[in-house]
Amino acid sequence: MIKRLCWLMAVFSVSGASAQTQNALPEHIVLGREKLTMERQVVMAAHEQQARDCWQKLAVNACLSDVRKVRRQALEPIRQQELRFNEEERQWRTEQRQIRLEGKQPESRSSP
Repeated sequence: MIKRLCWLMAVFSVSGASAQTQNALPEHIVLGREKLTMERQVVMAAHEQQARDCWQKLAVNACLSDVRKVRRQALEPIRQQELRFNEEERQWRTEQRQIRLEGKQPESRSSP
């Protein structure tokens, strides 16, 4: 329990630092990614517990296989949302690059 708490604190401190370095990103992308990270942590914690429980059963390999299947199914919607956020970020960065380039064009044309 203490390990998990320390791990969560470390993740939050890292996510806070990464949010500071990504100030330019739209807030909904940053918040969405933080939410997805938390959801992923919940799924992974449940997976770890279920995997530990499998070792108490007779058919360990079958149980572990089922647990992995459940984990993959639970992580798939999270992965799809991450892909959407990545696409939104790429579009946003492209728009920002276009704005910067449009701002630089008049300067380069006015120079002889």
